[in-house]
Amino acid sequence: ASLTLSDETLEECAALAGELGVGFHIHVAEDVADVEDSLKKSGLRAVERLERLGILGPRTIAAHCVHINEREMELLRETGTKVAHNPRSNMNNAVGVAPVLEMLRRGITVGLGNDGFSNNMFTEMHAAYLVHKLARRDPRAMGADKVLRMAFQNNAQIAAPFFGLNLEGEKKKYLGGHPPSPPAEESPCTSLGELSVGAWADIILVDYRPPTPLTADNLPWHIIFGVDGTQVDTTIVGGKVLMRGRELLTLDEEEICAKARELAAKVWERI
Repeated sequence: ASLTLSDETLEECAALAGELGVGFHIHVAEDVADVEDSLKKSGLRAVERLERLGILGPRTIAAHCVHINEREMELLRETGTKVAHNPRSNMNNAVGVAPVLEMLRRGITVGLGNDGFSNNMFTEMHAAYLVHKLARRDPRAMGADKVLRMAFQNNAQIAAPFFGLNLEGEKKKYLGGHPPSPPAEESPCTSLGELSVGAWADIILVDYRPPTPLTADNLPWHIIFGVDGTQVDTTIVGGKVLMRGRELLTLDEEEICAKARELAAKVWERI
């Protein structure tokens, strides 16, 4: 988070990122305290400070961006920095509602995240659809099309460079971290985040049986209000089936939960 990092640390990170060809994932202006801290450290607001220190850019994901002004939005747009919107985390921490509609209007790529709040992204879509209506006291403020664009197209656009792809499906240098299998440089896939020939086979099958008709016109609202993570029957990632019939095929869920309970108890003891 920008709040916890000094200028010296950020400058060193920027220099190292340039050498390695990687980007950043950093929490930005989540709370008012982030803005106050940045002003105290540098006389600049959070996004302005990060831009001056070389952190912003097309390989950077800025999480939250709740307390940013118009100038900061322009810096995000100009640098091609991506933004992750985390509505339920923001509600839980009572930090405010990000100006997502303004960012989208300016052409900033805003994706939908969860900040570790849970792994049920359908619930996150539901929250994103509702919270902006409440914040603006306008039932038409956030359209279902915008929510689905953030969750699908925009998230794919944000993730694509890390799989050796850009929006047009052209190969580009892998940006670091643990590469997918097969490595991005050798991947025959040409796109991400869509069901098409040649795309990465990232697919879920949902056991959804609606009590009302399901049509092309009302599909967005079925996804936001009807479908839930508990209905996911099968998960396929990069063509590999990880879950079938709600049963994990590559992990021992009972063993993991037992180990987690053991470790959690030790953590609480230390606290």
